[in-house]
Amino acid sequence: MKIALDAMGGDHAPGEIVRGAWETCRYNGLKVIMVGDRDILQREIDLLGPCDGLEIVHAPEVISMHEAPAAAVRRKKNSSVVMAADLVRSGEAVAMVSAGSTGATMAAALLRLGRIKGIDRPAIASVLPTEKGATILLDVGANVDCKAKNLLQFAIMGALYARKVLGIEKPRVGLLNVGEESTKGNELTQEAYPLFMNNDINFCGNIEGRDIFTGTMDVVVCDGFVGNVVLKTSEGLAKVLMSMVKSEMQHSNLAKIGAILALPSLKNLKKRLDYSEYGGAPLLGINGVAIVCHGSSQAQAIRNALSSAKESVDTDLIKSIGARLYDPAREVSCANEM
Repeated sequence: MKIALDAMGGDHAPGEIVRGAWETCRYNGLKVIMVGDRDILQREIDLLGPCDGLEIVHAPEVISMHEAPAAAVRRKKNSSVVMAADLVRSGEAVAMVSAGSTGATMAAALLRLGRIKGIDRPAIASVLPTEKGATILLDVGANVDCKAKNLLQFAIMGALYARKVLGIEKPRVGLLNVGEESTKGNELTQEAYPLFMNNDINFCGNIEGRDIFTGTMDVVVCDGFVGNVVLKTSEGLAKVLMSMVKSEMQHSNLAKIGAILALPSLKNLKKRLDYSEYGGAPLLGINGVAIVCHGSSQAQAIRNALSSAKESVDTDLIKSIGARLYDPAREVSCANEM
């Protein structure tokens, strides 16, 4: 099994990306094809030492965060993220991972791999920490304008990911709304509610934003505009809270003593809030396994993303989504059992 890695994408590329791949091959036994400038990547490998599981595919171009994604993907056919997608398309790799531009990764995966039959719009799913473990939130940015049937497809794909990859036997699905009552919300959520109710997913009703992190739902569904705001707000809040706690601990000697005693618990809390622990965001609905990492991902995040990609392949996630949603007679069918 080989996984294609865009080694030039991300704030800490290529150094941390290469280190993450090197550690994965060395300690986890996976094989990784790093896509990027051959000379640059080889220098990074030489600093770390030999590793049999690493390969390099030369890609002379890089798509930056500031370029228009779709246009750049069409124009830069020899860019690292496009060539990573091509490796999956040709069968040389079973999955792709990138910490580069989310839009470019989405565009490359969609244009090169296509959609799973029965999926109208792929979604980006993010795994968020909660009091009880983790919750999948989708969509978090791929589709800012959605129809009710898109939300239903997101719910089905999210539930399958939770069951097959995260090991949650019967995922609880919630629809993000401004109130728990079925009559609350805008036209989109009001139209989506009965679709969810009449489907065989384990729909547990509407969920408000304040309840996302309590862990009452395993899958939370919304359009990409709302999901992206939730994601960015939660990331910012976690960072500010940790900074405020650190600042308060410096105010007095007593606070410093308390900080020393609480240090193990604070380290555990920081780890639970760290995005790098959750292995990136899968692009669900793409006809191939594709994982988008946080732009500031370092080696640990890359390791976890590569592991998530492997888990998605091992559990036949793509095949399961296709079987669940595709019906030649109606294209989208919600009648099959999960």
